[in-house]
Amino acid sequence: MTRDFTPGNYRYIPALFQYSSGAAALPGYEVERVRFDRWLPLAEGFARIADYIRAAGRPLTSFCACELRSPGVVDEAGFRKFNEHYVKTLAEWGIFDGTNNPVARSNVCLEIDPPSEPSFYAFSFVRESKGAGPSFVIAGGAEARGGAGTYPERIVRYRETSADALREKARMTMNTMEERLSAFGFSWKDTTVTQVYTVQDFHPVVADELVKRGAARQGMTWHFARPPVVDLEFEMDTRRVMREIVI
Repeated sequence: MTRDFTPGNYRYIPALFQYSSGAAALPGYEVERVRFDRWLPLAEGFARIADYIRAAGRPLTSFCACELRSPGVVDEAGFRKFNEHYVKTLAEWGIFDGTNNPVARSNVCLEIDPPSEPSFYAFSFVRESKGAGPSFVIAGGAEARGGAGTYPERIVRYRETSADALREKARMTMNTMEERLSAFGFSWKDTTVTQVYTVQDFHPVVADELVKRGAARQGMTWHFARPPVVDLEFEMDTRRVMREIVI
């Protein structure tokens, strides 16, 4: 089930207060992705994003997705503390109403040479477009089952990193991606980019669990990074975006 976020001209998959499970442009609009050549700390990044969106003639409510890089993994309490800080700006921009957050997000931790503080790697916003086909961003998802319970209770093959365990983790994450794509009425054949985040050797499971299911139709980008919460090992996101630039 999706909801329209009319002020931003996109629809989204409701999830948690800190992010949605995905955002897709409404008809007559398209998603543009902008990657920073140099990562920007949150405050500086938000300011640069605001300038860019306004220069494009769009309202700040058109901000629909972001990709973050954090210094290191945290526990559940630390993750919540970070998110409570992050959503303050979204509230000021008229996006987060205190309960619903339409912005999709990926937030990972580089294993080598991470930033010293949480920083923006990329962001996406929705702009007007004549004749554009569908475009969307599916938020990052890892190998944790949905529902109630702590992360240790929901993580698939908790604290296991064998090839067999990684196979189950990849399968669970792929299921999550496909559920989110399906919510918008899309599938892997509609995607233009797929990203994988892990520091584990997942190559033995790539062919059967990812490629054969269609996730690598345009290739696959691997980031040597961890999901943001301790003991998660495998994360993915995907998107269909025709306009991507680096600034």
